Amino acid sequence: MSREEEIKKGLYEHTLVGEAAEVIELTQEGIDLGMDPLDVLFGALIPSLQEVGRLFEIGEYFVPEMLVAARAMQGAMGLLRPLLVDKGAEPIGKVVMLTVKGDVHDIGKNLCNIMLEGEGFDIVDLGVNVKPEEVVEAVQEHQPQLVGFSAFLTTTMPFFKSNLTALTDAGLRDSIRVMVGGAPVTQEYADSVGADGFAPDASSAVRLAKELMTEMGYDISMGGDDSEGASALATAVQAVEEMMVKGHEDE
Repeated sequence: MSREEEIKKGLYEHTLVGEAAEVIELTQEGIDLGMDPLDVLFGALIPSLQEVGRLFEIGEYFVPEMLVAARAMQGAMGLLRPLLVDKGAEPIGKVVMLTVKGDVHDIGKNLCNIMLEGEGFDIVDLGVNVKPEEVVEAVQEHQPQLVGFSAFLTTTMPFFKSNLTALTDAGLRDSIRVMVGGAPVTQEYADSVGADGFAPDASSAVRLAKELMTEMGYDISMGGDDSEGASALATAVQAVEEMMVKGHEDE
């Protein structure tokens, strides 16, 4: 067995059990050896996630196992993403992304980051458990067109409104458009807090971001990428999201 085949076998096995450090190490080794990132993705990572989904469906895996597997693949995608999509073009817009105060879930947000970057957006990721005053500071510093709020817990969703109020009080609300999302979030809730849009998944976040940019008068005709790499990113993100949806429904 060649080293390349050993790497793919190891990626499959370590992703299956959610060993992120090993997955990242093997992915980097594969990159250093000149392996095709598409082969790494479709020859090891996505098949492993598909097996995770099968094990969940038959009751051998539960939500925690699914989440650690998704996080392991997410680590690999952080290394593969620049190789799959050409990042040389000028960004079509800037997005500040965050998970709201009191919430430390970030897989959904990070998947949105991957898709938005692949479509030509410049992402400023503030991380998790972000306070309203930190949101204001980031908007003042980075001057984005768009801001994305994520919440996984129903108890943290009210911080959407807190953030919007803080932005309004700082005189920044009219200069940006705000997107919201997360497992418990609905269009109705987004409307009730005064957000400009709701995205239930990463692909929808890209479409929404482009729509909002267009409404603001920006030319996004240079954005997007129909390359095989961009398609691979979308496939990888969809694989993780499908697992997340299954896990959320089972909770």
